Amino acid sequence: MKEKIKIGIIGGSGVYDQRLVKDAKKIKVHTPFGLTSDLVTTGFIKGRPVVFIPRHGSNHTINPSNVNYRANIYAMKKLGVTHILAPSAVGSLNEGMKPGDFVFTDQFIDRTYKRETTFYTGSQVCHISVAEPCCPVLRKLLSDSSKKLGFPFHERGTCVVIEGPRFSTKAESNMYRQWNADIIGMTMTPEVVLAREAEICYATIAMVTDYDVWRGTHVSGDEVAATMRNNLSKVKQLILEIIPRIPSERKCSCKNALDGAVM
Repeated sequence: MKEKIKIGIIGGSGVYDQRLVKDAKKIKVHTPFGLTSDLVTTGFIKGRPVVFIPRHGSNHTINPSNVNYRANIYAMKKLGVTHILAPSAVGSLNEGMKPGDFVFTDQFIDRTYKRETTFYTGSQVCHISVAEPCCPVLRKLLSDSSKKLGFPFHERGTCVVIEGPRFSTKAESNMYRQWNADIIGMTMTPEVVLAREAEICYATIAMVTDYDVWRGTHVSGDEVAATMRNNLSKVKQLILEIIPRIPSERKCSCKNALDGAVM
């Protein structure tokens, strides 16, 4: 039996544009994990149902450690979301990944330590597999769409996810480069892990906003925000391009991620 495909978007408030979403409605979704980052917007893009949650709140008032990742993903699942596109700003640890480039992350290294990383905190244990954490079908579609639009992109990359909200020291930044990491961010985990537990296809739309401090330059919040604002139109174009291309039937393993995982 085919699923009804519904696309979730978790990203900065700048990604959401009322003009892109038809029949937009803001609703409150109750979850056993508390409040979502903000009211949830539902509607349609290119005729397909979508659900949007601004990860840091509509006014960017929630720091990465305090995002209620479990509530956000639970709400997506409750509303029938099958695929999540997750735009985010990242720093580059790789000379070849330049500000303005997209990176469609295929691996992560989790350096967070304050966050709830699973829905299964009661009498059940879930050993979810995240050997390949992002949906390969979505990543391929993102690459194909970027190529069609003429946007600079990288088909894969390893993201170090730090706790934040501070940026790295030079020593840390250089250590991550020695680990062969390509980019650095603050939100991919546990978001991607929870999406896997919810059996939702997930892919990042990582936008490089700066080179991390290994390169000898200081990183500032203002710089990151300015680069992201200047490239928002590319993110929106990419979302508009990929949404109609998402297959109406899921053939990836994401939809069966819990098979054999719950003890």
